[in-house]
Amino acid sequence: MRALYGLACVLLANAVAAAPVPAGTDDEIRTRLAPFGASCLVGDEACGAAAPAPAPATAAVAEPKTGREVYDQFCFACHATGVGDAPLFQDATQWAPRLAKGIDELVRTSQTGLGTMPPMGTCMACTEAEMVAAIQYLTGG
Repeated sequence: MRALYGLACVLLANAVAAAPVPAGTDDEIRTRLAPFGASCLVGDEACGAAAPAPAPATAAVAEPKTGREVYDQFCFACHATGVGDAPLFQDATQWAPRLAKGIDELVRTSQTGLGTMPPMGTCMACTEAEMVAAIQYLTGG
């Protein structure tokens, strides 16, 4: 048994020592290990005559979200269930005292947050017009 164990150790050591090394000269190996590509700045002489950078694309103007889209994406979770005392979707009784303060106050409150509602109701990219549309949809107004 001891002889078999010794033979296995010798064979394993030979297998590890005989691991293949990629063929090539030192220069070929250095080339394979060199970083791929290069970064150049416009006008950098070290990069040669690089092609000019393309003109930046103009940002497409997004269509404003509808009140329903804002509600479905940002308001639904709380106003459909009443979480944190949020007034329910289009519940006239719950919205009446709030609507009595006027739309400007509702917009201000939605932008700054109130109670457990975070500022902008988490719609940080919403415009004021989108907030108004969401409030009108949410209140049934």
